[in-house]
Amino acid sequence: MASTTPLDIPPAPPVTRGRPKSTGRAGDKIFLGLSRGSGILLLVLMASIAVFLSYRAVIAISKDEGNFLTTFDWNPAGDPPVFGIAVLLFGTVVSSIIAMVIAVPIAVGIALFISHYAPRRLAAPIAYVIDLLAAVPSIVYGIWGALVLVPYLEGLNLWLDQFFGWTYLFEKTEVGVARSLFTVGVLLAIMILPIVTSVSREVFLQVPKMNEEAALALGATRWEVIRLSVLPFGRSGIISASMLGLGRALGETMAVATVLSPSFLISLHVLNPGGGTFAQNIAAKFGEADEFGRDALIASGLVLFVLTLLVNGAARLIIARRKEYSGANA
Repeated sequence: MASTTPLDIPPAPPVTRGRPKSTGRAGDKIFLGLSRGSGILLLVLMASIAVFLSYRAVIAISKDEGNFLTTFDWNPAGDPPVFGIAVLLFGTVVSSIIAMVIAVPIAVGIALFISHYAPRRLAAPIAYVIDLLAAVPSIVYGIWGALVLVPYLEGLNLWLDQFFGWTYLFEKTEVGVARSLFTVGVLLAIMILPIVTSVSREVFLQVPKMNEEAALALGATRWEVIRLSVLPFGRSGIISASMLGLGRALGETMAVATVLSPSFLISLHVLNPGGGTFAQNIAAKFGEADEFGRDALIASGLVLFVLTLLVNGAARLIIARRKEYSGANA
């Protein structure tokens, strides 16, 4: 019998990277065409929205007699017409930041409790209730906020003013009910809490068990396992979940319009009544606006559109830089 030497062994086929080639089957070709068409359709829709917003915004800005970025007024029907987005941009960003500061730590804590601390019989019902909260319509949150949250937050506002008024941010200088950017931020935090929690929980459940078992074998406590194995692995997922929540906070309309007392004033006293956001202003004034007024509202919508794209782009960059250190590639 002839012996086989290493030289007689055929070389292994080269490893190819990139997209798999089509096998020529009809099903594969149909699926490839549908998936490619869906991606192209999405790009076309986004481009058409951007073109429409830009076209109408240029018409409005060309007739605006004020500075679109810095004017603290909204009067497109005036003579001359004047409107600005400075107050709306400030209110949208501030209320969203407040919501993120409140919601993200709580959501991550709930996700960790469900995935690593709670017994299975308790974790499943809690997860179900949280997923159910994400399906509640925003108008329901708005009615609850106006009837329940606003009256009960007045006491919290007075407490913050008494003990933290020295920070200027929580100094209440005007008398009035709690229809402020802080109240909007609290309401938005409640609304985005289920989204951030659900996505973070699913990410934490994907952590390789070998990583956790190795840490336990080395004598790590449960918190050390979470700090050294779970959180590094799920960092990019937490960022993605936070950006999903931020996207809803930036574009929320009816809940904000129900709770907020709008005014075109910029103030760092977040407990004072007043403020405004892009979505709330569009919802409140679109019905009564004339043609030029609608163009002005569309121009403000374009700014919100660009702001959302910038936020999501920044999130993608952060995720891409963090992914290689998270252990998600292992």
